[in-house]
Amino acid sequence: MTSTPISQLPSPFVSARGISKSFGGVPALVDVSIELIPGEVHCLAGENGCGKSTLIKIISGAERPDSGQIVIDGVSHGQINAHAAIQSGIQVIYQDFSLFPNLTVAENIVLTAEVASGRRLYSPGSVRPRAEAILRELELDLDLDREVGDLSVADKQLTAICRALVNDARAIIMDEPTTALTHTEVRRLFALVERLRERGVALMFVSHKLEEVLAISQRLTIMRSGRQVVSGLTSEFDQRSISHHMTGREVDESRVVSVLDSTAPLALEVTNLSLAGAYRDVSFALRRGEILGVTGLLGSGRTEIAESLFGVTPADEGEIRVAGELVPIRTIQDAVSAGIGYVPEDRLSQGLFLEKSIADNIVAASLESHRTRWGTLNRAGIADTIKRYFVGLKINAPNAQSPVRTLSGGNAQRVVLAKWLATAPTVLMLNGPTVGVDIGSKEEILELLRVEAAKGMSVIVISDDAPELVASCHRVLVIKQGRLTHTLEGDQITVDTIQERMSA
Repeated sequence: MTSTPISQLPSPFVSARGISKSFGGVPALVDVSIELIPGEVHCLAGENGCGKSTLIKIISGAERPDSGQIVIDGVSHGQINAHAAIQSGIQVIYQDFSLFPNLTVAENIVLTAEVASGRRLYSPGSVRPRAEAILRELELDLDLDREVGDLSVADKQLTAICRALVNDARAIIMDEPTTALTHTEVRRLFALVERLRERGVALMFVSHKLEEVLAISQRLTIMRSGRQVVSGLTSEFDQRSISHHMTGREVDESRVVSVLDSTAPLALEVTNLSLAGAYRDVSFALRRGEILGVTGLLGSGRTEIAESLFGVTPADEGEIRVAGELVPIRTIQDAVSAGIGYVPEDRLSQGLFLEKSIADNIVAASLESHRTRWGTLNRAGIADTIKRYFVGLKINAPNAQSPVRTLSGGNAQRVVLAKWLATAPTVLMLNGPTVGVDIGSKEEILELLRVEAAKGMSVIVISDDAPELVASCHRVLVIKQGRLTHTLEGDQITVDTIQERMSA
């Protein structure tokens, strides 16, 4: 993808100039400037907590800066509210999309525009043509009569983009738009982004995935600790330089896998596991100290296999052995008792108690192990466990009593890991262990898994992030349409091979 020379670029539609913002005396942004130019994708990159979200909120009017100005279409604003930003043509598509699940696609596309117009009565017949026109223009195939709650994540995102354009968006900010998308859906999104560029829309693309940053953007701004580290044409960067600017250090994403003892005992044996409508005749074994990758496209059955091993959705057929012992897993408690831990894909709703403290979450799954012979809780032992994992996993928070809801994605993931590591599982399964996690935290989490495997824990990583699998796994299983189709080992474990086997 080529970039237009700076001298030929049109004037910025949005400019944030010298933006600073503090919360409780703690700087969140310090003298940050960024421009969004029509027909250009400007990527905003940085680790969690670097200030990206605060900058987005200030540009969109959700937060007020302490100093600096926002210039929209040549008009300077010391501060701007959310309504004025929308009226000016700025739209933000957040990760939750902010759609109405009980309304149809057509209703979601046009409703906010209808409300903004001041109309008091809603007429489906009169507004449907507007939704149809946007779909035709963007060459999209969405069922306008389907309720949004029934859509895939990718189609929800497309609906949100259509809604932004019906609202006459001239600048669209996409916050981590590919987090829950498959490779096919990402390609579809990127094709749509190109059509938006052709329309002259200015786009800000916020992403942790460096290969996507390089593929989709023409300009890049990197932030660290609330400051703008560097900004320039994307063609001037590569993955290594982006990682270095984001973290302030060299990040090694090469394959780092220990030599596995081929005589190590089996920690897990799965034989002919089947679940109607999800997967069939899945068999594999996992040795002590091994890190095993399980990959496949969304809907391949990869998550359902993990959930059966953890007792969320028990298998219909097959056998599961842990450390050589046949174990019937019909409930989550069966799995935990057998020595299996599970970090779910959606850590916020399934893996954590958001309103509880970090300390409470760390010991949530291991309280029984802290009971004395009289049935009371060993408070000293609990405190020791909390301290060991809070410090050892480098959870970045004022103290262990801080509520989990205040944490960044990387730190929240560390808390989920701490919760299951505290149970000393024989097998630890992680579904999307670094989704929504910045590059520095990703490296640290993968290194943590390597360390735990070296101590004898067996690890299963369920992911469609091919570089992540290459960096950490001894073997990779490919699941396609509910069947185990390939087992990759040694030199076979490359990004190209994994992606080819997944989508072939």
